[in-house]
Amino acid sequence: MTAVAATPPVRRRAPRRLQQAAVLLLAAITIGIPLWLVAVTSAKPQAEAIRPNLAPPHQVQVAENYQQTFDQGKMVQGFVNSLLVVAPSVVLVLLLGAGAAWVFARRKGRLAGTLYALSISGLLLPPAVITIVMELRQLGLAGTQLGMIAVYTGMYLSTSIFFMTGFIRHLPEELEEAARMDGAGPARVFFQVVLPLLRPVIATATIMVMLFAWSDIFYAFFVLGGGDKATLPLNLYQVASAQLYLNNWHLIFAYVVMMSLPMVAVFVIAQRRIVAGITSGAVK
Repeated sequence: MTAVAATPPVRRRAPRRLQQAAVLLLAAITIGIPLWLVAVTSAKPQAEAIRPNLAPPHQVQVAENYQQTFDQGKMVQGFVNSLLVVAPSVVLVLLLGAGAAWVFARRKGRLAGTLYALSISGLLLPPAVITIVMELRQLGLAGTQLGMIAVYTGMYLSTSIFFMTGFIRHLPEELEEAARMDGAGPARVFFQVVLPLLRPVIATATIMVMLFAWSDIFYAFFVLGGGDKATLPLNLYQVASAQLYLNNWHLIFAYVVMMSLPMVAVFVIAQRRIVAGITSGAVK
């Protein structure tokens, strides 16, 4: 009796490889081409960069372009202004978001559910910039860094509450009860028990808020208006519109590259924590 050879299982490697190739091609078109355009244009002399294109530079002029941009584009002042606005906003979003999320995650009832829905409604409803500017003027905060911090905090607080509430709901309440039995009050329970457990989602919220606020120009334009308090994106807009870089696309793109480097570094270093925080906070 002859043995019949078992047929190998059908493997669908070809469709998977095609899907992966399609995803890589789509990423190369939507992300790679704009990045390449910015990079090569920032390395060209002015004669080649008048009409930006994807062709590599015939004459590489990297050091001169970036040095001129750094000197004339107020990079140091813009970096300090952005840092003074973004850093406090991130801290406030994390602390206020974690505190509100802890309450929403532990409280039950219609009132808590209604307040939670209102708190995360900012994910869907865009802020009304005219109303924001009018309120800041009434409070005397228009054109100030404190007003910009308040705007960023209010804008991104919904995102922080959304991720952190889903994460806290799956933390064991026994840890908090044990701390209360040891005599810890609500503040001590929050800062010593709950907050350390939120490290993954805190990392995600930190990076997301930093990326959004660092590159914002729309709200910064209406709130700060420019001047000595201009952030990096607003400073780029001002120097470009003031004809400092008129038709000098090589300098504009060099400014964009230098402005984006801090956030690119942060994203590359913490990209794994972004995925971990999103899956643990939103999917759970």
